[in-house]
Amino acid sequence: MERHDVIVLGAGLAGLSAARDLDLAGTDVLVLEARARAGGRVEQTTAPDGRLVQLGGEIVGTFHTAYRQLVQELGLTLGSTFTSTTGETLWSLGEGAFVGDAPGWMTDADRAAYDRIEREFAKLSATVDPDDPWAHPDAEKLDRLSAADWVRAQGGTPAVLRALNLANRALATEPIERLSLLADLRKESAAGAGGFYDFEVWENERVLEGSATVALRMAEALGSRIRYSSPAAAVHVSDSGCHVQLATGEIIGASAIVSAIPVGPLRDIRITGVSDARLASLHWQRHARAAKIAVVYEESFWEADGCNGTTLQEETIIGGLWAQNTGILSGLIPPVSLGEYFATPAHLVQRELTAELVGLFGAQAGDYSCFYMRNWATDPWTRGYVTGWRPGDVTAVGPLHGTHEPPFYVCGSDQWVCGYMEGAVRTGRAAAAAVLGSA
Repeated sequence: MERHDVIVLGAGLAGLSAARDLDLAGTDVLVLEARARAGGRVEQTTAPDGRLVQLGGEIVGTFHTAYRQLVQELGLTLGSTFTSTTGETLWSLGEGAFVGDAPGWMTDADRAAYDRIEREFAKLSATVDPDDPWAHPDAEKLDRLSAADWVRAQGGTPAVLRALNLANRALATEPIERLSLLADLRKESAAGAGGFYDFEVWENERVLEGSATVALRMAEALGSRIRYSSPAAAVHVSDSGCHVQLATGEIIGASAIVSAIPVGPLRDIRITGVSDARLASLHWQRHARAAKIAVVYEESFWEADGCNGTTLQEETIIGGLWAQNTGILSGLIPPVSLGEYFATPAHLVQRELTAELVGLFGAQAGDYSCFYMRNWATDPWTRGYVTGWRPGDVTAVGPLHGTHEPPFYVCGSDQWVCGYMEGAVRTGRAAAAAVLGSA
């Protein structure tokens, strides 16, 4: 039987980060990847004119320190995103469209209520330790409460709730009626407890050479240590030796296993030798399922109308858009729109989405050179985009979230606060450090 020191399951950002550190430390590491490519939920393609187009994760915030450190080590460059561009946001609502960085359709009283409630949210989020939200004295109460119910209890008007739901649609997360308050507090606490989600905090930096290049650089360095098209079917964990059985039936042994597989596909792998409590915690986690589009134009035509390319949309399949790069728009299909999206005949989906773009920006929006769609919700090796936390989920997953049970180690964007690229890199490198510390 083929044997290695460590087997890493999954060649996404998390698995590659773990494998890279293990390899640099002299560990005999093998990465098993189900796909024929590296990168997981970061993926890019090249448009006919040579521009790179990001089909998965693409943006980080300045406080995403683990990701930024890795980018520096790989010799890549961080630059600004749509948050630094001129122009304003386009709000697309049932009663019409509004342009402005603040929701101009709100009354002064609504805006005052929004600002007051955001200050209260910031104060409350500062009381939550993002690494240990379960230690909060009111953890269970905050987790059972939806973000929407809490906002209503603070005197939030329908317009305030509407603004927050628009933001969540654009982020492709669950509506605030189905969002754990504790999860939302934890997320914003990790960002500095400044208030509600702020694009300028979470989404102000990107890798200029392409976000997926981060994964590709690591994969290139690992070379033959990655075996592609090798999905795992079963994992056995034991202090006396672990092994992975591939879908082909082949068995590969190791002293330790690092799982970097998203929580959805992980449920399909038979795991033995890991405690029921740890598996229950892993299997309780869920994704907010979403799809992504990227549309390539000759230039950023929307800027001529005073727009920056960012939209928040209420009654469309697309939840929101942003300018990925010059002449390129990214967009997300949120969970609440997936039914309509997948119910649309496949040969008509692009036409339907194009009509939405034209409805937002005019006829020019239909004059694109490339239109890409990536269905992360149904991708068999991800089954989701970012992590979803419904009321009660944080407590149900519990403090075992993101922890290890040597010689079984867990990493991935899902194992951090909210399922972003920072979480993948942060937990991947932490898993490698834990393996090396246990050696």
